[in-house]
Amino acid sequence: MKTSWLSLLALIPCLANCQDPEEHREVKLSNIRLSSHPRAAAAAGRVRPSLERELTDKGLHLGDPIFIRAFKEEKTLELFVRNRTTAKYDLFRTYRIAAQSGTLGPKLAEGDGQVPEGFYYAAAKSMNPNSTYHLSFNIGYPNAYDTHHKRTGSHIMIHGNQVSVGCLAMTDEKIEEIYTFADAALNNGQEFFRVHFFPFRMTGERMTAAAGDPNEAFWKNLKEGHDHFENNAFPPDVSIAGGNYAFKL
Repeated sequence: MKTSWLSLLALIPCLANCQDPEEHREVKLSNIRLSSHPRAAAAAGRVRPSLERELTDKGLHLGDPIFIRAFKEEKTLELFVRNRTTAKYDLFRTYRIAAQSGTLGPKLAEGDGQVPEGFYYAAAKSMNPNSTYHLSFNIGYPNAYDTHHKRTGSHIMIHGNQVSVGCLAMTDEKIEEIYTFADAALNNGQEFFRVHFFPFRMTGERMTAAAGDPNEAFWKNLKEGHDHFENNAFPPDVSIAGGNYAFKL
């Protein structure tokens, strides 16, 4: 059966309007401070409308404090935003890590190609809008724990692109979102944001599977900090005591 050209013409208005209204829903951008660096500002301009639309739907706000954690085995990075009502950190987005190097286990020495495991943080001085890998920020390796255990290395970043040696490569598209969240938080009152790197999701089952691994004692210490957040939805303060990580809220 042939379809008449008049029938096809009648479908045109429908096709024009059969788009996801969410993609075109207007959103009023929040009045927040952001970096004026051209590359960072251009990235923010591209991602802010959709981010602020999604944040509004979740009752969250761009520019509020954030928390980041990553799991090497699962190749995922999670970004949390503090909820103004509960003061807890809500998961906003889980990102797929595009590239990482090394194996499970901590970074021990400069040039070993390992992605660190532990508790780190980034401040304004950590941000690099001039990165060779589009946009990046330094997580602060080595920290006090690493230094205590004579671990070496430097310039461990979360960045764009899809190649990595010791860092987390997130793609240029994804780093624009992550960087904009970080930039907004740091420019609107958060002095630093915490970045926690774990070998894997530290469930009881996975820890049992890790029994006997040379890193088992270290991972048990990491699990203490992991569980602090799981139980409280708030990243703990981290210090060093007796050569181990210590945690408190």
